[in-house]
Amino acid sequence: MDNCIPILYGLSTCSHCKATKKLFDKYNIKYEYVQVDDFKGDERKELIETIKALNPRCSFPTIEIDKGTVIVGNKQNDIKKALGIKE
Repeated sequence: MDNCIPILYGLSTCSHCKATKKLFDKYNIKYEYVQVDDFKGDERKELIETIKALNPRCSFPTIEIDKGTVIVGNKQNDIKKALGIKE
C-alpha cells in the first residue's frame, strides 16, 4: 500500500503496542503513533470516541490502515498482509 501511513493508537504501558511499533520499525514502515495516555480531558474523550468508532471495545493496540482497514491487537501476520509486506 503505497503512501499509506498507518495510525497506531496505543498506551505507553502496553506490551502489545510496543511489539507493534517494533514490527513497523523492523520493516521501516512510517506510521503515526497516538499514545492515548498522553491526552487529558475533552481531548482524551474525543480520542476515545475516535477509537471506539474503529474498535467498539476500545482495546489496544488499535491500528487504522488506509482509512477502512482496522486491526485490533498485535496480529503481525494481518498487519503485514494489510501493508503488503512480503518476506
